[in-house]
Amino acid sequence: MSKPAKSDIAAAVHEAANDLYEAGIISARTMRGFDKTCLTTVEPLSPEEIVDVRRRSGVSQAVFAQYLNVTPGVVSKWERGEKRPTGASLKLLSLVKCKGLQSIA
Repeated sequence: MSKPAKSDIAAAVHEAANDLYEAGIISARTMRGFDKTCLTTVEPLSPEEIVDVRRRSGVSQAVFAQYLNVTPGVVSKWERGEKRPTGASLKLLSLVKCKGLQSIA
């Protein structure tokens, strides 16, 4: 049940919890709670934040769109505020914001 962690401390806590789960000391329900804490938080992004994430990544809208598996027109609409990213696209944007573009390459 290995999950990527937000930090070295979180990784150590998760590893300890996983060991306790495998030893039968904590329940699957408790382990799911630990797994959930290791997930990247997904919050709505403003158009300005999306532009900032892309620019910090150093790529054009077309290249950014390829990483996210959307069209350049969708990225443009997000950046103008005409549309809002949701679902998997929002999750990928959150990962790029937190961990950089290489986290989804």
